Amino acid sequence: MTGVVALALALVLAAVALLHAYWGLGGLWPASGEPELVRRVVGDPRLKRMPPPAICLLVAAMIAVTALWPLLLAGWFGTVAAGSFARGVGTAIMAVFLLRGIAGFLPAWRRKHPLEPFATLDGRMYSPLCLAVAAGYAVLLLQGV
Repeated sequence: MTGVVALALALVLAAVALLHAYWGLGGLWPASGEPELVRRVVGDPRLKRMPPPAICLLVAAMIAVTALWPLLLAGWFGTVAAGSFARGVGTAIMAVFLLRGIAGFLPAWRRKHPLEPFATLDGRMYSPLCLAVAAGYAVLLLQGV
């Protein structure tokens, strides 16, 4: 089961990383223009443009690392790689996704990101996905105990 969870996490997170890289390179999907993309994926009324390309690409790189980490925890790169450092970083990654997932349901987050369709998508997809990723990491970390 550990291998299946690790592979599922890796694939989902790789897709999310690729999407952020696409935005960093100027892509607009799933919107038809930048203002619509901001409303769809950021939801912050203070922003009229997407974050700078370097920020999107940095986020993409960080998510790409989180996509490789489940494979590391599952021992796909050898048992030495899945040591205490890997588990510590995995725990930190899990905590970040857990906090982001929880944040999406808090009133303070909703006030900061009220634009539609982001607000609805966040409650139905983005935050639950973050919670699912955190749960997947928890499974991998508990399997290694």
